[in-house]
Amino acid sequence: MVFSSLVFLFVFLPITLFIYFISPNKLKNLLLLFVSLIFYAWGEPIYILLMLFSAVVDYVHGIFIAKFKGRFFAKLFLFSSLFINIGILSFFKYANFFIENLNLLLGADLGLLNLPLPIGISFYTFQTMSYTIDVYRGRVQPQKNPIALAMYVCLFPQLIAGPIVRYETIEKELIHRRVTVHQFAEGIRLFIIGLGKKVLLANNIGFLWNSIEGRSFSELTVISSWLGIIAFALQIYFDFSGYSDMARGLGKMFGFNFPVNFQYPYLSRSITEFWRRWHMTLSGWFRDYVYIPLGGSREGKLKLYRNLFIVWGLTGFWHGASWNFIVWGLYFGLFIAVEKGGFNQLLARLYPVFQHLYFIFFILIGWVLFVFEDLKAGFQYLSIMFGLSGNSVLNELTLYELYTNGALFIIAIIGAMPVIKLFENRRIISILSPIFYFTILLLSTAFLVNESYNPFLYFRF
Repeated sequence: MVFSSLVFLFVFLPITLFIYFISPNKLKNLLLLFVSLIFYAWGEPIYILLMLFSAVVDYVHGIFIAKFKGRFFAKLFLFSSLFINIGILSFFKYANFFIENLNLLLGADLGLLNLPLPIGISFYTFQTMSYTIDVYRGRVQPQKNPIALAMYVCLFPQLIAGPIVRYETIEKELIHRRVTVHQFAEGIRLFIIGLGKKVLLANNIGFLWNSIEGRSFSELTVISSWLGIIAFALQIYFDFSGYSDMARGLGKMFGFNFPVNFQYPYLSRSITEFWRRWHMTLSGWFRDYVYIPLGGSREGKLKLYRNLFIVWGLTGFWHGASWNFIVWGLYFGLFIAVEKGGFNQLLARLYPVFQHLYFIFFILIGWVLFVFEDLKAGFQYLSIMFGLSGNSVLNELTLYELYTNGALFIIAIIGAMPVIKLFENRRIISILSPIFYFTILLLSTAFLVNESYNPFLYFRF
């Protein structure tokens, strides 16, 4: 089940909210755990056991880490927790990748496991690891209530695709939370904005990318290849940030305050700034649990660059068990290393428009590496973009696509900027805002009724 589905919007969510608010406080966590398991079982019932196993493992390990605080056994239980969590993630997500590469390297013929990837495993595994690490560091107290911890791990608003919510962020809200009318209304507003991003923008602009991606490379023109990757860049932004907004909105409806995951990333003027604005909870996770423990930038330039490449190699690998994701991660690691090495100072002297053009140019190249799991195909697509493959620059189909999608591109580009915030405090806007949000909900519902194309890109990560 996904948030942008009619079943969720008009059956699951209303029933869940109704039962939740008539339930006594002492049963609310149990209810949320129960409905979260139903939500997850809608797509993958067998993997409920895996998710619950992760919750039990980290509940027990958290208790023992705190019990032996400051002693050797605390570290032993921490390593045990990390080993189990990383082991589960590696087995289900990366086993085939390692087997395929061993076969290539050794000339072997080991059979692939071909296990279906549990939905959301990359997200909830990182959350459970952050819990035990923070208990070990003394940042949080171990959760004594197993229902509360299981609910934290399985909580359906952020279960499938984040944001990555650390335990310390909602530690108090797991036990004591209340929902005000203002908070609930803000949750509805956030959810509708996210739904509109997903259904009205991501889905529609995704049609164009799917059309261009589905053609043979010989049919592409230089302009259509650029048009396609710009469409993908907008699709993945509205798809993922829309889902994050919906998750945050749902969280507020139930009394939780999840962290912001996107902060208008396409307004960035450098690659470093982009990663401060894009998937912020993932960047923050790697910073606090990998980069800083490795020494960060405190131990000289060489170790700084080493740490950057470790973090960005892992960031790429987190996104998928394929070499293109590792190359994509290292690509950004290289740019961030160059910018930290002094290029940022040069960049700061340029006019903002040149800073932004630099960022847009290289971010689009990065998206090519990301979207083509076959690296050879990705580099071939790049050669078309730069006119190195002999493809024509323009043809009638490309002109037609420019003409028919021009308005959608303009709306999407405006939507990627904080335009609404400029008018938030205007009285006329506050009066018309209910009509605005109702219209988005109505249009989104109409699109969901009439369209079968409703993918979610980050499910596979």
